[in-house]
Amino acid sequence: MRTTFMAKGHEVERKWLVVDAEGQTLGRLASEVASILRGKYKPTFTPNVDTGDHVIIINAEKIHLTGKKLTDKIYYRHTQYTGGLKQRTALEMRTNYPTKMLELAIKGMLPKNTLGRQQFKKLHVYAGPDHNHQAQQPEAYTLRG
Repeated sequence: MRTTFMAKGHEVERKWLVVDAEGQTLGRLASEVASILRGKYKPTFTPNVDTGDHVIIINAEKIHLTGKKLTDKIYYRHTQYTGGLKQRTALEMRTNYPTKMLELAIKGMLPKNTLGRQQFKKLHVYAGPDHNHQAQQPEAYTLRG
């Protein structure tokens, strides 16, 4: 009798992947990276276990947005004080906080629970072409499409 395979967290082999964001569209990059962080492309994917890989994103400052999103898309945050709603356009976010823009897009595509927070910790975003994870021997990853 065959049984369904269920991965165990301590038995999962994790790779380190480098993704170059230069010229990539924000949403398409974010959805594929979220899938890698969850481990959905692996045959051993289990929904309740973190089976994903570590992802290093470089050149986050060169991300591409379609249409008029650079001026029309607004990122909101609140200071938790009365009247403390702050807003920034996507252009301001890309110039001042390029890593934050990618992190927010990817975090929104992960589960909203402790498993999603655990998977998000495996994301490492850098604005420029350099990263400090050479010791992990990351492999270059080419995006589909």
